[in-house]
Amino acid sequence: MSSNIVPAEFDILVIGSGAAGLYASLCVPTSFRVGLVTKDTLNSGASNWAQGGIAAAINPQDSPELHFEDTLKAGAGLCDLQAVQFLVEHAGKAICSLIETGVSFDAHGDKLATTLEAAHSHPRVLHSADTTGKEIVDILTTKVLQQSNIQVLSHALAISLWLHPKTGHCQGISLLYRGQICWIQSGAVVLATGGGGQVFAQTTNPAVSTGDGVAMAWRAGALLRDLEFFQFHPTALKKLGAPRFLISEAVRGEGAHLVDELGDRFAFNYHPSGELAPRDVVSRAIFTHLQLTRTNLADAHVYLDLRTIPPAQVRERFPKIIQVCQQWGIDVFQAPIPVAPAAHYWMGGIAVNLLNQSSIPGLYVIGEAASTGVHGANRLASNSLLECIVFASQLSHIKAQTKFEPILLEEKTIPTSLIKSLWAAEFEQIAAIRETLPNLMWQSAGVYRQGEVIDVAISQVSSWRHQLARLNVNQYLFNLSPTQVIKLETRDADQQLRTAIETLNLLDIAYLILKSSAFRTESRGGHYRIDYPETQSSWQVHTLIQRECIYPHEQSITLWGN
Repeated sequence: MSSNIVPAEFDILVIGSGAAGLYASLCVPTSFRVGLVTKDTLNSGASNWAQGGIAAAINPQDSPELHFEDTLKAGAGLCDLQAVQFLVEHAGKAICSLIETGVSFDAHGDKLATTLEAAHSHPRVLHSADTTGKEIVDILTTKVLQQSNIQVLSHALAISLWLHPKTGHCQGISLLYRGQICWIQSGAVVLATGGGGQVFAQTTNPAVSTGDGVAMAWRAGALLRDLEFFQFHPTALKKLGAPRFLISEAVRGEGAHLVDELGDRFAFNYHPSGELAPRDVVSRAIFTHLQLTRTNLADAHVYLDLRTIPPAQVRERFPKIIQVCQQWGIDVFQAPIPVAPAAHYWMGGIAVNLLNQSSIPGLYVIGEAASTGVHGANRLASNSLLECIVFASQLSHIKAQTKFEPILLEEKTIPTSLIKSLWAAEFEQIAAIRETLPNLMWQSAGVYRQGEVIDVAISQVSSWRHQLARLNVNQYLFNLSPTQVIKLETRDADQQLRTAIETLNLLDIAYLILKSSAFRTESRGGHYRIDYPETQSSWQVHTLIQRECIYPHEQSITLWGN
């Protein structure tokens, strides 16, 4: 039911169309009218890029208990036990549901094939060659488009959450769509907006991953958790001109070696498990080794050698990796792949309970934007797709009001002349910050962090945020009344506003990541402070942020009063 016309209201709004958003839309009771908002097309999110697979203890020699233990170990003391238990116990059901939906996983004979990935004690990662995410997203997209109760709003960018002025209940969003900014009422809102990897200069994330949901929720007063924990994938393609294409962890699980320019398997110098150590350990090993052996870190890389794997096995398991490497002049059967760490997955997010409820009544969050407590300080490989499916299924229990207060709309058109005269210089300022911010974040909050560097970055980001807060364009983005509809005369203005919104969101999440990184004076999981290199038992607590307040919290977050 894709449409150019925006209805004034839906029973449920789902923001984001990766695996979490698509599956959530299908799990919501069909009696509800669902609006599925995607800022690009239905298959443009990070889930579509997922290569390795989805973890589930389905083999006789494996068990949910072992999966539970591996997840806790990777999470470095900050996993929510109840959330992890829920995840692993529902993993098998999630796989069955995907298969029934039409997802085709690789098999050996009459059994589903599983592979080993780093920090898993058993092979439990199901896959569809090396395009598992795409397989899942393609099937779910087809199903969504068949549902008469779901209307897809493509190329639509959510701007702000709409809270009831008296109850604080989330009752909709403001949206930039087809040349206008409008408000849509909804009985409940589900954020499935993904991560924020674009805040870093080096990232495996797609261009749409600008932290929109986390930024919107923070501005609305939602409780956020553990934002300092960002996972840096150790093996992203590092070749001049090429995107930071992720080389799946499954490649190392199948037997590929991580080597330096001399051919040495250096990872064993840093951890007994070598290239199969947890991701944060391998990323730091690569970064440290490059610091010791290379002078120009900007272009520095190590190598992932697939020639240790039988060629037929490589062709069967990793056709996409072979194809992408060929596009950039790399024959994986003849030479190793140049790789280096890149920002990959955000463990922190909007704090939710087992029903995906946030601290704001009527606001639900799933996928990478959520902090369910499953990942702790460091995500176990291939648990993210599983989390999307397991927790999205909980939306079959969602509650939403279906009666809305009537609102008289006031339309206002912004003429092209005003945009060119008043906004031109402002858009140039926004574009300059957008270009500079990712490098600042990579240097100050990347694989290694240091207090003094973080403080300087906080000062700079705060200055930028204050500069942009004073811009005239902001009144059309964040200060609109729900009765106002803004229409734009040109498509250029629409694109400029998209850039402005994303840049403001990136600045907000950069500020939150930096503040959280400065707050946690230890190293744990994906957060490594060279001035506090040890893990401290006194810091086995969560970092909570609500508006400008940041504080530690020992308890898991399992219940809200909504």
